[in-house]
Amino acid sequence: MPLDQQNNRLAVLFDLDGTLVDPAGGITQGIAYALQSMALPVPEQDILNAMVGPKLSEGLLALPNFPADKLSAVVAAYREWYSARGIAMGRPYPGMVELLETLRRRGFLIGLATQKPLSLARVLLDTHGLSGFFQAVSGAAENEALNTADSLPPKQRIIETALEELSSPPRAIMVGDRAHDVLGARANGLDCLGVNWGFSATGELEKAGAIHTVDSAEELLARISEYFALEVANGSL
Repeated sequence: MPLDQQNNRLAVLFDLDGTLVDPAGGITQGIAYALQSMALPVPEQDILNAMVGPKLSEGLLALPNFPADKLSAVVAAYREWYSARGIAMGRPYPGMVELLETLRRRGFLIGLATQKPLSLARVLLDTHGLSGFFQAVSGAAENEALNTADSLPPKQRIIETALEELSSPPRAIMVGDRAHDVLGARANGLDCLGVNWGFSATGELEKAGAIHTVDSAEELLARISEYFALEVANGSL
């Protein structure tokens, strides 16, 4: 069956911050504000940048001498600032809206898998006019400071949930900008395309196992199209 007749059985999952949307300082400034509000030291900018993507609670606890008893208060201060100011600072990366429009027009299933709390993810999508593209939106627990008994890494579970919301499509691929996107995808049996415009360190995506990394939305669309065309040619679909 030709690829264009099978697209409604194919899915593309996207990470959010650093992949679809450029936070434009909204996240890192929010973290700095939250730390300052608790009279805690603010790390260098490169460390703040590295905190974009993973769970905020994990990034905070990894800071030297961070007081665990202030975790909930810092997360709450961050979320208050980010909701009031940070969300509006972000903007879709160049070409990504057009890429989503093309995938939708071609009939692909589109899902979001982000470690941002689900409520904030939905507000961010609404703010930037992106909600209508997604048949599934999967995010983190609302309480970022909460340690759950879930034995799976957070991104693995979030991707698993997104796939379930898409009724477990026979073939899917993940798109992300950090190693945990790649590792979470692989744990769910998916390949991952890495984008170089996000917050990954040099070589991070390749080391984690991304099948390709791309430098533009146009290149990303070409890689997605190529990937699924090869799946058809190889008889995997």
